[in-house]
Amino acid sequence: MPEQTNSPETPEPLRKGGRHAAPDPAPSGDERGTTGSDAPTDGKGAKAKKDKKTNWPLEVGAIVLVALVLSFCLQTFVGRQWYVPSESMEPTLIGCEGCTGDRIVTQKISYFTGDPKPGDVVVFRAPTESWGLAPVTPVRSSNTVIRGLQEALSYVGLQPPNENDLVKRVIAVGGQTIQCRPETGVTVNGKKLVEPYLADAAKQQAEQDACWGVPFGPVTIPDGNVFAMGDNRTMSRDSRFHIDNDPLQGTIPKADIRGKVVAIIFPFSRWQTVDSINPQQG
Repeated sequence: MPEQTNSPETPEPLRKGGRHAAPDPAPSGDERGTTGSDAPTDGKGAKAKKDKKTNWPLEVGAIVLVALVLSFCLQTFVGRQWYVPSESMEPTLIGCEGCTGDRIVTQKISYFTGDPKPGDVVVFRAPTESWGLAPVTPVRSSNTVIRGLQEALSYVGLQPPNENDLVKRVIAVGGQTIQCRPETGVTVNGKKLVEPYLADAAKQQAEQDACWGVPFGPVTIPDGNVFAMGDNRTMSRDSRFHIDNDPLQGTIPKADIRGKVVAIIFPFSRWQTVDSINPQQG
């Protein structure tokens, strides 16, 4: 809408000091033709201000609402916290039975404009029935009201999502062909991988069986999908185990990736970043 201007018939009077000058001081009592007696002198104005109370419930409610909206935006567009429940990614991520599993943080921003890359450690939702769509441990109550509340809280990160989420390392991406043979080990486009992040037990077993008892492939990965495996190769039911009876041959669509793992935030003794180590560049 164009800025409103005064008509030529009623030009705006010029102010002293130019366009950005401060407003003229208030006229004195003499200029107003009064002695200032019209100002409140009985203290009623001050008393009215004093009697005005703050609406604490409304203010607290507004603060909580803003906090929840910010949390929702962060969970949806930036990233969130996750818990590592198994040892499939050791030693990179700790989740051994009976110990304090790592709490990790993921970010989504890099995947808004780009795709997952080999070496990225990612959290993803189980894409097909072969992975098991329901969480291993139920995260929702059987009570309808409580379950609804848990669903609402999951949107702001105060409850885990009701889905089977896993964490693995991306080994190959769309357009690449991956396979494993006992005599050659895991190869992508015919090139043998170099994987310094593997657990010691997996490295030792690979000396006798380079496929850890699970030869597979060749599998050509569809565009937009990834093939992921655990660093603790002997304790990880990853993409290798979902090739034969899975419509996606064990690959994971980008739409099911919840984020890239960037750091371990708990326990504090393991507070560190999580690196992307590309096994194809060894």
